[in-house]
Amino acid sequence: MSQTHTYESAQLHCQSLQTALERLRRQGLGRLARWGDRLAEVLPAGGRLLAAGNGGSAAQAQHLTAELVGRYQRERPPYSALALHAETSSVTAIGNDYGFEQVFARQVAAHGRTGDVLMLLSTSGRSANLLSAAMTARTAGLTVWALTGPSPNPLAEAAEEALCVDGATTATVQEAHLVAVHLLCEFFDDAVAAAPAGAPRRAALDGTPHTPAAPSVAFLRRSS
Repeated sequence: MSQTHTYESAQLHCQSLQTALERLRRQGLGRLARWGDRLAEVLPAGGRLLAAGNGGSAAQAQHLTAELVGRYQRERPPYSALALHAETSSVTAIGNDYGFEQVFARQVAAHGRTGDVLMLLSTSGRSANLLSAAMTARTAGLTVWALTGPSPNPLAEAAEEALCVDGATTATVQEAHLVAVHLLCEFFDDAVAAAPAGAPRRAALDGTPHTPAAPSVAFLRRSS
């Protein structure tokens, strides 16, 4: 490959990202702001964010949970957020015993509580393990959000709300997802900072026992 061709490819890559980010700015900021507000109600009140993805999307999901457990920019308390794909012993045990389609669904059934939030990231929107997790979460009363690539796709339809990035390539979608993750953290931090001091904690702690949801076992087509 010539240097000229490589330079042209890089220019196209940058242009594709600029286009995707402009669409995100025009069409996605309102949704991300609502999600940030919702997390600012759930997490300080004792709720939890669960997140999952495959491959590069797993890295983006884990980036989000790290920002919430640690901090994004301003100092604030840590909040409960778990990246399900990072639970390597659980992932491999569940995959071995129940199949790869259940590696997230079974963890959602174990950790998710009514009112918690499940964030699923996928460039294709067709990953069977994420679709299974979405169904399990909705059965258990969790709120399900999805960050995906172009719509329509099955994961966007399975989630309660989805932000679909219309990117030309998988790389562009993943790069735009990282921006969306950072924007979500900004909106969350702003909403937490604006909340009245001493707001009551949600009674995840009201004495009501958590009843695990039955993992979905429906067969779903694996993404290529």
